[in-house]
Amino acid sequence: MRIISGKYRGKRLVAPKKLPVRPTTDMAKEGLFNILNNTFFFDELKVLDLFAGTGNISYEFASRGCRDVTAVDSHSACVSYIAKISKELELGIKTVKADVYKFLKGNDLKFDIIFSDPPYSFMPDDFQKIVELVFAEKLLNEDGLLIIEHASQTDLSKLYHFQEGRKYGGSTFSFFEW
Repeated sequence: MRIISGKYRGKRLVAPKKLPVRPTTDMAKEGLFNILNNTFFFDELKVLDLFAGTGNISYEFASRGCRDVTAVDSHSACVSYIAKISKELELGIKTVKADVYKFLKGNDLKFDIIFSDPPYSFMPDDFQKIVELVFAEKLLNEDGLLIIEHASQTDLSKLYHFQEGRKYGGSTFSFFEW
């Protein structure tokens, strides 16, 4: 895994093999951040990374100047790894070990971007639950964006607040907004 841009551009990170993760590919990540670059100023963003895994997306936001990144994962080894890398690189990423659904229900914070990369084995109802919680709990700022990464054969276009999908190889990013 590599950080594509920002302060740590080109930095390679090697996550422990025991982590139950599937990091976003560099090609997909580059495509996503090209879209975001045209819409947001990273140093002004408050970002939530759900199912954070290795922290791949969190590192990218922090490297690009985002000062408020929270990474949530239920796997303690993932959370420990993200905290370790964040400390080593002085990224300031807040880590939370929690069930994503419980975190969303019990949170009164608002974010500019919520990125969610759940397991590709998720069923349509699981994706819908994420969307419903984010909007019901009003976790997005007015111009905020929920981005869900999922397998390209999964169609989320019928979910409420869906705006568009962008496909990169076997992955698709679905964008949701108010």
